[in-house]
Amino acid sequence: MPGTHAGRSERSSRHAGRVDRPSPWPWLVPVAALVAGALFASSVRASDGEELRTGYTRLPDLIREQTRVNADRAEKVDTLRAQVEDATAALAPGDLTTQRLERQAAEIATAAGRTEVRGPALRVTLTDAPLPGGEVPEGGDPDDYVIHQQDIEAVVNALWTGGAEAIMVQDQRIISTSAVRCVGNTLILQGRVYSPPYTVTAIGNLESMRARLQQDRAVDLIRQYAIAFGLGYDLEDAGTQTLPAYAGSITPTVAEVAGS
Repeated sequence: MPGTHAGRSERSSRHAGRVDRPSPWPWLVPVAALVAGALFASSVRASDGEELRTGYTRLPDLIREQTRVNADRAEKVDTLRAQVEDATAALAPGDLTTQRLERQAAEIATAAGRTEVRGPALRVTLTDAPLPGGEVPEGGDPDDYVIHQQDIEAVVNALWTGGAEAIMVQDQRIISTSAVRCVGNTLILQGRVYSPPYTVTAIGNLESMRARLQQDRAVDLIRQYAIAFGLGYDLEDAGTQTLPAYAGSITPTVAEVAGS
């Protein structure tokens, strides 16, 4: 077939023109041997003729050495801890000096109002006079119909003088440095604002506190105004009460030397 003959002639001419390339193996073998020799020489120089893995063979010895060091340090820690415990025991509550300081701190805390107090109590309630229609009678003075700062102070001071152990105004425990302030017909006490009626609760000897309220001139003036203008003044036995600890600051900002 003519087509088949032509194809064969083409393949034969291409095969006749092919050139055989030389193999690289004859010169690669010497090069590889040369590189291996160089690496071996470098290893010998790096190890100075010794084994390259000597550090790994010493690892168990290093672990055992560090274990001994840790054991020694743990023993020292135990010794120091025992010394600390002995020193702490020497300052325990059994020490007379410590007991004395604790008693003094307890007394100061009570006097400063830092502890809650529970006991028999009296309660004084003060309130403004009820005004028909909310209007002051013609010719009257509005100040005569409301409770003032000095009225609350008079009751509180009388109770302190009568031996009160703890006093609470409204829902706040007060101490000797507490200040009562009135603005209009509202009471400001330790940052809080209250409206009447105002309550003063005191724990202490009931008979002594009652007697002092009866004898105090400023409190007696409140009772007179209660009769004349209708102010509210009510004294009652409040039963057993628990007054909370004082929560305000006890750091004075102003001080004055008392006269001799």
